[in-house]
Amino acid sequence: MWLSALRARLGSAQRPLLALVGVLTCGVFGLAWRVDRFGQRERATPADALVVLGARVLPGGVPSGALQARVEKAVELYQQGVAPRLVFSGGVGVNPPSEAQVMRALAVRLGVPSEACVLEEQSHSTEQNARYSARLLRELGARRVVVVSDPYHLLRARQYFRLQGLEVATSPALLTERNLDTVDRFYWTVREAIALLLHPRVLLASPPSEEAGTANRGA
Repeated sequence: MWLSALRARLGSAQRPLLALVGVLTCGVFGLAWRVDRFGQRERATPADALVVLGARVLPGGVPSGALQARVEKAVELYQQGVAPRLVFSGGVGVNPPSEAQVMRALAVRLGVPSEACVLEEQSHSTEQNARYSARLLRELGARRVVVVSDPYHLLRARQYFRLQGLEVATSPALLTERNLDTVDRFYWTVREAIALLLHPRVLLASPPSEEAGTANRGA
């Protein structure tokens, strides 16, 4: 009889746990679907600057596939006249030089004037990309930006830039291997969903109000 009671007690304890696991799983995959759908859509509109987020640099200063795809996308937007300057954001990772330097060199080879390029070389995370780039953008008098990155990365990136008081549009580098490979796309998208769920303040960031924008421009 005591064994039956123990089983019943364990069963009653497992039910809330299983329910919690179910809710978390639905939340992760539901948000992952949103992350993927958001990232696949082109949202670039005329802006003050294009902000290109860094990715891994390979030995010898060679850009990784993700880094190259992001720069190529940004150069395409620049040549279309979307914005007059590019801000390359990314510090030194495992292999020097900084991601920003590698991106600028590639952009110049693709025809962008070096004077149109601005470097942010201190950041090592998406939050730092936004915070340090925002300082440079304010110095340039730029308020509206188009953020360029891998599709899976764009929702979180937009939210961090919104927290800095910027008006943000996004543009996906669709030709990166992390988007073209189905397994990679699934992995990185779910990873982003978990990151967003762990930082609800970021997920809930709203666009800057018109009043705030006017105040910032007058500051």
